Amino acid sequence: MREDWVEVELGEVCEIVSGKNQKQVENPDGKYPIYGSGGIFGYADEYLCEPGTTIIGRKGTINSPIYVSERFWNVDTAFGISPKCFLDSMFNFYFCMGFNFKKLDKSTTIPSLAKRDILKINYSFPPLPIQRAIVAKIEGLFSDLDNGIADLKKAQEQLKIYRQAVLKKAFEGELTKEWREKQTNLPEKWEWVKSGDLFSFVTSGSRGWSKYYSDEGSLFIRVTNLNFNTLDLDLRPSKNQYVKLPYNKTEGLRTKVYEGDFLFSITGYLGMFAIAPKLEDAYVNQHVSLCRPKDGFDKKYFGYWIVSESGGIKHFNLKNKGAVKAGLNLDDLKTIPVPLPSSIQEQHQIVREIESRLSVCDKVEQNITKALDKAEALRQSILKKAFEGELLTKAEIARCKQEADYEPASVLLERIQKEKTCAK
Repeated sequence: MREDWVEVELGEVCEIVSGKNQKQVENPDGKYPIYGSGGIFGYADEYLCEPGTTIIGRKGTINSPIYVSERFWNVDTAFGISPKCFLDSMFNFYFCMGFNFKKLDKSTTIPSLAKRDILKINYSFPPLPIQRAIVAKIEGLFSDLDNGIADLKKAQEQLKIYRQAVLKKAFEGELTKEWREKQTNLPEKWEWVKSGDLFSFVTSGSRGWSKYYSDEGSLFIRVTNLNFNTLDLDLRPSKNQYVKLPYNKTEGLRTKVYEGDFLFSITGYLGMFAIAPKLEDAYVNQHVSLCRPKDGFDKKYFGYWIVSESGGIKHFNLKNKGAVKAGLNLDDLKTIPVPLPSSIQEQHQIVREIESRLSVCDKVEQNITKALDKAEALRQSILKKAFEGELLTKAEIARCKQEADYEPASVLLERIQKEKTCAK
């Protein structure tokens, strides 16, 4: 279906505007936005790029194009790809969305692109009327897709609300109400206890361990290994940091993690928590506190209280001491009020009731995540079909050929070559 498409290099039909440092032109009241690869982060009195330019990252985020419909200044870590008169600006943007710029990355550390490599990208495009029709088709399909994604994300938010509702009822005794009625010789008493009474040891992680960082060795648990709404450590390789410590180092003995230890975030994102599984050798950094629980109570019961908004999270927000960055001290962790049934059997039952409900949430969450992944895959499939010439029907193409500004491929190529000659 690409019988009338032109095959050229990107540099023949687009200009690439290299970004510049914004310090000399920056002005909070400036007329023109300053763009990086992540979006707007200031304003300027001058501009570098014309409306209809697509931004791609030169360093860092290199695969998330941004379309800009106004004049703007781009910083030195972002390229502006501006189409010439042969191209519809939105067609160019969708081309960039569908192109995998990561395959041009030759760096070994921070992802980066070279202008010379971008200029040589193979660029196929049809006459303007077909470009506009393809853009309209993409936008119609994307609109339907975005509506579906919005519904899925709304469902995700509703799951979060439901999870917290389950936890709230659990610690109000509602989930075990019928269970208690069937028990005999069960003490009904609940009491408020301080978390410190449940701990045998409380400490925070070690500072100054950067000299021990390594690609392998002992696991160094950070806030990124913790999470909300779960009691499990996130031990994906992408989340892990490792250290190699001298044998029997004192700080290592103090901050070593054992199975069943409670791990709390104490700076930044408060309310992140995990119960340590059996680990071969692990330690905590300075942003994580380690609390070793005593025996005699259900550890998961305590954990679910900590991740509930009506429980631990509420307490942490009240105790937060960070003016800019949230923070807690060790005494804050010792003074968490905990509603504790005197019967450990009831504590166990509450955990069972919570987990039976949250397991359903987990399955729904997994289905939503799969659906979101499929939606993004479908987006890329739409773009692939668009630039392989398979998105429009023969009838739609025929209508495009009737428009006044339709130019056959041979004419387009001639114009491109002429402009190229004039530029020399």
